[in-house]
Amino acid sequence: MIMTLKVTLIRGAYCCDKWVANLELEESSTLEDLHYAIQKVVGFDNDHLYCFFRSRTDRSFIREYFNDENEQIFRETVKSMFPLPVKQSLYYLFDWGDEWIFKISQSRKRPHEPVKGMTYPRMESESGIKPKQYSFADEDDDDEE
Repeated sequence: MIMTLKVTLIRGAYCCDKWVANLELEESSTLEDLHYAIQKVVGFDNDHLYCFFRSRTDRSFIREYFNDENEQIFRETVKSMFPLPVKQSLYYLFDWGDEWIFKISQSRKRPHEPVKGMTYPRMESESGIKPKQYSFADEDDDDEE
């Protein structure tokens, strides 16, 4: 079955605008697969560490981590994450330095059979301005020297 997840940009080092995407992927996809799908739709270089975590908010100190150290990103599937526990949300943290945080939620769209000829994962829709991983504003300063 295909699940639709809503990926909402919460914050990041060079975050200037709102951005939301709906991703369709197999419910058997692991959190690692979800990581790669998000990286593809935002166009980041995938050159930093990442993890997923469950907590009340993106700034909560009490977090349940899913990462490569505990190997949960390889075992947990999208289907196993939802529905989330009461008063909990799922977050994706990419690049501990620039701290890109995305909230992952299940859309209201019901799981459905894969559409013949369609490749998954895929971005169903997006709104807002896609974030840029790095700011190149410093290049203007180099020209002045």
